[in-house]
Amino acid sequence: MVTAPTPAVLYICASRPSQKHAEKDTVCRAPRTEAEERAESEGRDFAARNHLQIVERVIDVYGEPAPQQRPGWQLVRGMAERGQAEVAIVRWPNAVSPRPDERYQEVDHLGRHGCQIRFSYASPWIRASGNGATR
Repeated sequence: MVTAPTPAVLYICASRPSQKHAEKDTVCRAPRTEAEERAESEGRDFAARNHLQIVERVIDVYGEPAPQQRPGWQLVRGMAERGQAEVAIVRWPNAVSPRPDERYQEVDHLGRHGCQIRFSYASPWIRASGNGATR
């Protein structure tokens, strides 16, 4: 029996805003920086290795520490709340928030809606801790 891939959202929060472009609403645009391209490539590889189907790709500019203040993260939360994504693929924990208390709050919020956050960065520490699983 073949099972369908698990629906996932790929969340990319990797580039810092330039002085010229103080971008706020940078949701679902094409990657522009090397960091964004690397995060997308790693996320897609992670999805393929873990039988996940990316149903949406969301990009925010890095810099706002409060995830609920970012338009892209609001989309991720909404997808979890509506049951559209069972996994949020994020490159590393600081992309959710550099503040641990806010990061754990988001992990808990998504988890209450049946969505787990998985980290795609393949460091030895992450591999040893369950392949990036948070739940």
